[in-house]
Amino acid sequence: MDTRSVKQPLSVGGVLFSILNYTILITFTLLCVYPFYYMIINTISANDISAGGNIMFLPRQLHLSNYRQVLSLPNFTRSAFVSLSRTVIGTSLTVLASAFAGFLFTKDMWGRKFWYRFVIASMYFQAGLIPVFLTIVRLGLMNNFLVYVIPSMMQPFNIILVKTFIESTPSSLQESAEIDGAGTMRIFFQIVLPLIKPILATIAIFAAVGQWNSFMDTVLYITDERLHTLQFTLHRYISQAELIARMMQQAQAAGGAGASAAIRAATQQTPASVRMTVTVVVTLPILFVYPFFQKYFVKGIMMGAVKG
Repeated sequence: MDTRSVKQPLSVGGVLFSILNYTILITFTLLCVYPFYYMIINTISANDISAGGNIMFLPRQLHLSNYRQVLSLPNFTRSAFVSLSRTVIGTSLTVLASAFAGFLFTKDMWGRKFWYRFVIASMYFQAGLIPVFLTIVRLGLMNNFLVYVIPSMMQPFNIILVKTFIESTPSSLQESAEIDGAGTMRIFFQIVLPLIKPILATIAIFAAVGQWNSFMDTVLYITDERLHTLQFTLHRYISQAELIARMMQQAQAAGGAGASAAIRAATQQTPASVRMTVTVVVTLPILFVYPFFQKYFVKGIMMGAVKG
């Protein structure tokens, strides 16, 4: 009889611990999820009811006019395109640069220890805002889309992560490729990159969230409205929520003269509805990034890669 298939009964203490553990985890999960849920149900509920703070758990009088009106605000489409472009391009360049730099620091090259210590030192000593601003000006990156992607390409922490991960992989894989005549670039793209997908996925998530949520670089380096990011544009909308709400109310009054009073009250924009809708619009896209990379967060991906 295989005793491994027999489940041992839990003691009273074990049952109580499991109940307490699940209760704490479920409570913590609800506390994390509820703020997002609260904003979403308030954006799709009647605005007059939402403004009174009466929407807590279930939406009432569903409608999507808030999103239609926010998405039709001036410069929204262009700002969304800028944010999406910087997120895709910036994340790709950050991942590639971090992977290649981390790979080089695992190879025998001139001054490797010195340059690696130099990279680590840059994590602790920074020039400050004014020198960085002057550098950006001298490089000609003011009012330039490249200011969104170039300064963030090389992150010391990401390089350290990649270097450490590569050193944990079997060195015999690279050695076998070198014996077969593979060069540095071929080893990097065909051997190393497929092996370090988990850490690259982690860096990609960090970089994508940072790029999407970035706000201060637009404030400091961009005055051209054509390069304003979605976060900067929507920040202005949030700070001007009352003015925008009045403008939308006037537009609704002019375009919906035939609507009933109840419908107008339910869909009439308020400062609270503008702020919540804008917040949801900014937050939701980045929440969909994680599921695409989740499958790479696995352990033991190298198990069995080298025989003998």
